[in-house]
Amino acid sequence: MRVLLAGVSMRAAAASAARAGFDVTAIDAFADFDQHPSVEAQSLGGRFSPDAAAQQSQTISCDAVAYGSNFENDPDAVTLLARGRALWGNPSDVLRRVRDPLRLSETLRRRGFAAPTVSEPIPDPQSPQSPQSPTPNPQSRAAWLVKRRASGGGHGIRPWRNGMRLPHGSYLQEFIDGTSASIVFVAARGRAVPIGLFRQLIGDAAFGSSGFRYCGNILTAAGEDDDVVDPACAMATVVCEEFGLVGVNGIDMIVKSGVPYAIEVNPRWCASMELVERAYGVSVFGMHASACRDALLPDFDLARARRGAQTTGKAVVFARRDVALGDTSGWLPDPRAQDEIRDIPHPGAQIGAGHPMCTVFAAGRESAGCRAELVRRADRIYAATGML
Repeated sequence: MRVLLAGVSMRAAAASAARAGFDVTAIDAFADFDQHPSVEAQSLGGRFSPDAAAQQSQTISCDAVAYGSNFENDPDAVTLLARGRALWGNPSDVLRRVRDPLRLSETLRRRGFAAPTVSEPIPDPQSPQSPQSPTPNPQSRAAWLVKRRASGGGHGIRPWRNGMRLPHGSYLQEFIDGTSASIVFVAARGRAVPIGLFRQLIGDAAFGSSGFRYCGNILTAAGEDDDVVDPACAMATVVCEEFGLVGVNGIDMIVKSGVPYAIEVNPRWCASMELVERAYGVSVFGMHASACRDALLPDFDLARARRGAQTTGKAVVFARRDVALGDTSGWLPDPRAQDEIRDIPHPGAQIGAGHPMCTVFAAGRESAGCRAELVRRADRIYAATGML
């Protein structure tokens, strides 16, 4: 089958689909140098947006389409992307429901799960087009974060101060002080099969990140985060039951005192999923296709898989200043070894400060050791580009 994939960065998803036997075309912002050899990659570069990618997709013949970030924020683009072919993923009406932060919070609380309080802003009655005013409970002592509805990867998140006016399309979410985590799962027929539990790397200066910006994941093994597995899996099941998700999805969480608080649902391929393939030897896109096409769920036991695997991680390395790269062919993975650099820019690429240069991978006995190795590998990139 001919499959078209579209999203900000689709190298990993396209490789997974190609290994699963599909004829793959990918549209994203990068068309990285290290694509799977059978993938036809097209880059929209700085012009990337879900709408632009969906428009470009109409010129490509295929049997099915699937999407990654940040299509979840543009249901109309998903409708256009799927025009005339099968959609392997959540349709627009599901996106509108599950990406509503107030609805998600209220739904999970009703089902007995922890979720941060969400406060929706109200328009200024004197000027409906003006910035909006938040309405948190004045008696609450909670700290709040300003978040944009149509965003992802931690972009635009900042602390809220009393009296701060919000831009259109923003809301307030209660700040939960804990460990950033996520769970990914395959969904069909109101059921979920969890396939990976992660700690998230957020705002880590070692990788050129700051604030609340996402910069990687660590797939934990047995002995770490064991108390989170069951409640996180149960949460994934409830989200599937309530919102009718299909295919592969993820939930971002904050874990506080062993309790996972759902922050948001990512109803599409997630960046962490390639770690599942590396650690557990499964085909995540194959699972996605089976769930979407045939409503079949994989025979997979996350608890058992965690017992037989080691901690595995990835980190996005961001440029600390504007840089013109030289010959990046030396970064390409050695086919005889476990590759440690992916998402490699083309030789001579110009990378702006704060933009991703590549992704590094590492493994270890536990999360701290895995992160330390990721830092060492990121430092090699910074040394090679004169940023260390």
